[in-house]
Amino acid sequence: MQTIFVHLADGFEEIEALTVVDVLRRANLPVVTVSIGSTLQVTGAHKISVVADQMFKEVDYSLGSMIILPGGMPGAKNLNEHTGLKSMIMEYSANGKYIAAICAAPLVLGGLGLLKGKNAVCYPGFESTLEGAHVRLDPCIIDHQIITARGVGAALTFALELVKLLVGEELAGKLKMDMLIE
Repeated sequence: MQTIFVHLADGFEEIEALTVVDVLRRANLPVVTVSIGSTLQVTGAHKISVVADQMFKEVDYSLGSMIILPGGMPGAKNLNEHTGLKSMIMEYSANGKYIAAICAAPLVLGGLGLLKGKNAVCYPGFESTLEGAHVRLDPCIIDHQIITARGVGAALTFALELVKLLVGEELAGKLKMDMLIE
């Protein structure tokens, strides 16, 4: 299994980022948190600081199978302003690799034109940023290699859908049962 890269920018939504990292690691998937800032320490929207595994410039994206973008503000805006990250997202898209975004972060994908003709969801109020998408209200949507989710309340669903997509429904179901998710 290739590496999954979860990108952290100052102002990220902690639940969306850390829930995904936690659940994917419970599934024994190789997850690397990536700081797009100037240090490994990244501070979330609710002033919780996290130490990322790597800096953006150190990451070998050729080893990856998925890019994940947590939401939160101004985290999603900061992700959207990082030209290197957006270039890597376009490269992943061109190579048919997975790209996942939750909450406000699908705005990055919309701005890159990756949602045109696709079903997508986002945090309420950000629908206009999903350029060309068929905006839905589901907690989480998978449309080809693009996965989007609505927000904090969908973080566990999002994470479990990623597990199901990457390693199958059996392990996702086991994790759901082990974590007492109804």
